[in-house]
Amino acid sequence: MSTGELQAEPSPSSNSSNSFEVVEADTANKYEAVAPHWFYCKVIDSRERWIPFSGQDSEKLEEAHNSKKDVEQLVVPTEGGRYDVHLKKRLRYAMYWEEEVSEVRRCTWFYKGDKDNKYIPYSESFSEELEETYMIAVTLDEWKKKLESPTREIIILHNPKLMVHYHPVTTSDDWGSTPTEQGRPRTVKRGVENVSADIPCGEPLQIDHLVFVVHGIGPACDIRFRSIVQCVNDFRNVSLSMLQAHFKKAQEQQQIGRVEFLPVNWHSPLHSTGVDVDLERITLPSINRLRHFINDTILDVFFYNSSTYCQTIVDTVASEMNRLYQLFLQRNPDFKGGVSIAGHSLGSLILFDLLTNQKDSSEDEDGTKEESQMGAYEQGDIGGVKEILKKLELSEYYSVFEKERVDTQALALCTEKDLKEMGIPLGPRMKILHYVRTKEETQVLAGLQNEASTAAQLGNARSWGVDGDNRCSLSFLLVQDVQQPACVPAGNDDKSEDAPTVESGSSPQPGSSSSMDGGGRRQYLDVGLGQVSANYPQLIYKPNIFFAFGSPIGMFLTVRGVKRIDPNYSLPTCKGFFNIFHPFDPVAYRIEPMIVPDLEFEPMLLPHHKGRKRMHLELKEGLTRMGMDLKNNLLGSLRIAWQSFTRSPLPALEAAATADAESESETSLKKQTVPSDAKPEEPPAPGKEDTSPVNVGMLNGGHRIDYVLQEKPIESFNEYLFALQGHLCYWESEDTVLLILKEIYQTQGITLDQPLQ
Repeated sequence: MSTGELQAEPSPSSNSSNSFEVVEADTANKYEAVAPHWFYCKVIDSRERWIPFSGQDSEKLEEAHNSKKDVEQLVVPTEGGRYDVHLKKRLRYAMYWEEEVSEVRRCTWFYKGDKDNKYIPYSESFSEELEETYMIAVTLDEWKKKLESPTREIIILHNPKLMVHYHPVTTSDDWGSTPTEQGRPRTVKRGVENVSADIPCGEPLQIDHLVFVVHGIGPACDIRFRSIVQCVNDFRNVSLSMLQAHFKKAQEQQQIGRVEFLPVNWHSPLHSTGVDVDLERITLPSINRLRHFINDTILDVFFYNSSTYCQTIVDTVASEMNRLYQLFLQRNPDFKGGVSIAGHSLGSLILFDLLTNQKDSSEDEDGTKEESQMGAYEQGDIGGVKEILKKLELSEYYSVFEKERVDTQALALCTEKDLKEMGIPLGPRMKILHYVRTKEETQVLAGLQNEASTAAQLGNARSWGVDGDNRCSLSFLLVQDVQQPACVPAGNDDKSEDAPTVESGSSPQPGSSSSMDGGGRRQYLDVGLGQVSANYPQLIYKPNIFFAFGSPIGMFLTVRGVKRIDPNYSLPTCKGFFNIFHPFDPVAYRIEPMIVPDLEFEPMLLPHHKGRKRMHLELKEGLTRMGMDLKNNLLGSLRIAWQSFTRSPLPALEAAATADAESESETSLKKQTVPSDAKPEEPPAPGKEDTSPVNVGMLNGGHRIDYVLQEKPIESFNEYLFALQGHLCYWESEDTVLLILKEIYQTQGITLDQPLQ
């Protein structure tokens, strides 16, 4: 074969390279549709932010969007059922609290914003135009495509990797102004995978437990002046991360889902009563911002100590928690878990007062379930409302209640604001509210005799009392160091079998006067606790555990005159109580010393969520222990040196010293001959914590109540500098959340993957 023939044959390598080029060309011209992702718009710090839905929610929205169902009525629950998305309107609504409606968008194309590096999605209609242009450019391999947006902005598609967006800089000529692509370009991206967006995976569908969270004073709950809704959102996110980190085995075995946290807001209803207008009228004009801050936050403490506004606060908290519970059951009909409550700062005191005034239905003589607050008609009976309105000669308003699906139970929870929003005039509103309160008082007074007999069985109680406002005081279980009786029958010197016996060494005060209500029921005046008189509503559920964050409960009980809590006392309907606080929190107070006042002991130290103590605390304890050892050794050496320096040379003293030395040597020999099974007593190591159990009563079922967080290393430098932060740190505290999850799931027999030390 000649050389020319060899050169004429096509080589295999050249054929393969040509085929690769064809494949690459076909691949380059192959168009693939973009995968959409759903976003919603939210105003944060006066700026619009487009936040992506979780991958789980986005798939649900896309599936509903592609379905053939009636889009007009299509509503998709998102974010664990806390929000509903109306697909046709492209709007997102909050279900459990008041919040501005958010715009929802199906996003495929994005451009970078001006003031930050956040990407902003184009409108859905313009995104379709961009996608169509991109498809033509890819298919035909023809680029340099130019589009004009509805806002007259220019977008140029140079190639698949370079697409830019120009500001609408206009130029004027004889024919008018026209947009050009002059100006600083902005990057354009196709598909959410090319945008640096943090897309969460989603929340477990199964809800194991429900926790209501009540805020403290003021509208802001943390150092960043965020609302209770935002803080509880952070709290919920921390709980999800703690579940993945410490309950991974239970999640893999599908034994647990998640815990739902819902905020309870009472500040807005309180300040919508018109009190802010009255305060503004009397507020001095100087230091305006400080005075406004005080009126909006600090005065909430004084409002709660006012009988008028205390009633508004407890009504709001109880009715809101009942409303949220009923709404939650409607939206989660398969929920079988329990309910717990948590309160921060003043919110914990509100919950504590509310829980101490609950009636335990299990203690009723007939053993039946607790009746509704109305007591006259069966729960859920709308016909009962009709009879009530007929009795009040207000039958013409029955259609309003029927339209709103208000039964007797819902009527008992209605406030004046609710009736006003329903369109009920002032006169009928007052009649309805008066009737509801009268029925409540009748039912409460009917149960006082049973409560009195129960309190009489507590031998270690000094006194107890109730007043005509359905306020069962704590004095029958909270021992007081006062001379006057906690409950004085007004003007009734004769002992009655119906009235509770007052056990006190002093006689009733002469200043008490008799009073009878319209039904001949004797009224009682509680003067022992200093607690504001209020008609505490009943909750429609029994909380499992009560968590208090940075709580002033102990201080308020002390100010009310309570010196000691009876160890046998427990909340009537809640068997668990945890008092959690930061060591530098200026508002927090302990509870356990009020139960065991004669014993000094430290609160339980919450372990770090990553295990062990924080390094600086271990270092501090180590240095303290080493310092004590050095101190003891140094003092021992100085004592021996001083004795040798001052030793007298007299023969008698020398003989005595010799005898002492011989006796010491004999004692040491005896110690050496002690049998091996005998264990000599060892002094306790300095700085070692006492691990012996402490009996702190039944307020938490016999378990410890006070739990202290570990301060961060930077916080240990100056306690005063981080005092405010210490009171507002609970919303993002992993240790606090982990304790809550541990106690909640412990009731279900589920423990941590590894116990924390």
